[in-house]
Amino acid sequence: MKKLILIGLLFAGACRSHTVETPAPAPSPGRSAATGSNQPGADSPRLAVDAFLRAVRDKDLQALSSVWGNKDGPVRSSKTMTRDEVEQREIYLIRCLRNDSHRVLGDSPAAGGERVLQVELTSGTSRSTMDFFTAQGGDRWYVRSANIDQKRCAAK
Repeated sequence: MKKLILIGLLFAGACRSHTVETPAPAPSPGRSAATGSNQPGADSPRLAVDAFLRAVRDKDLQALSSVWGNKDGPVRSSKTMTRDEVEQREIYLIRCLRNDSHRVLGDSPAAGGERVLQVELTSGTSRSTMDFFTAQGGDRWYVRSANIDQKRCAAK
């Protein structure tokens, strides 16, 4: 059902704009729990990873493109990839990072002022641990990359 709604919204958004009333959602990657602002990114590295993996779990391409980025901001504002390329990569990320839940195991400094978070992903009875690299762009944090195990992608 969510897929149909997402596809419908993508097509409708390309043709015209309209307002759809929905119940107030839980804070998303672009909406800070503390401030309620509609900014891309997140207030902290951990919130960026949480929002990123929530977007993966929900298969929400828009939310994913809001929190996926680097020191220059969200990937959706990047001039290095076309919209189609961003969407293709997001679909790949959703496939490889599919999870029922996640747990942050650790957070440490990385090169260039970034932070690396060790995260355990659970999908059914399977668990895997990977590193997520976060970068600060202005006062917001973005997930720059993850060390995705290619076996995890091939198994899905």
